[in-house]
Amino acid sequence: MSTAPSRAKFPRAPLIFGALVISSSLLLAVYGSMHGLAKPEAPGIVVAERALRFADRSDGAVVISLADSGRVLDVAQGQNGFLRGTLRGFARTRHENGIGPMPPMTLTGYTDGRLVLFDPSTGRQVDLEAFGSLNTAVFVRLLTMQPRAETASSQTQGGGS
Repeated sequence: MSTAPSRAKFPRAPLIFGALVISSSLLLAVYGSMHGLAKPEAPGIVVAERALRFADRSDGAVVISLADSGRVLDVAQGQNGFLRGTLRGFARTRHENGIGPMPPMTLTGYTDGRLVLFDPSTGRQVDLEAFGSLNTAVFVRLLTMQPRAETASSQTQGGGS
């Protein structure tokens, strides 16, 4: 007569206890987020801020100007993949909302190292430092550089640098 080996059963108490811990943790997290118990991270102090306009030029360059004076900060030519990719995302959101390129965006640097590009017309915000220091450096320059003598209208209409 052969008897099949008996399988040892795993105790039920630890399984039930584990399920209770996991479900109660999930319930507390949902309750806290629904009732505003989670404290958002306090933003750092603003150290630099500029309202900027970004305009595409017929030769593919992007003219970056100060919103208040129209003076050109930079003309981004060539690759500038991170800048172009970031702006493309903002342009897509504006297009979806029926907003043109004219409303300025705000570039803000904080003491805690965050660098944020914000579009007040759509509410879209991108924390640029999340993409690494090399990519962020493209935008950091825009906070510190001095404007050129020409205005954005002369750059976008004339097409020259």
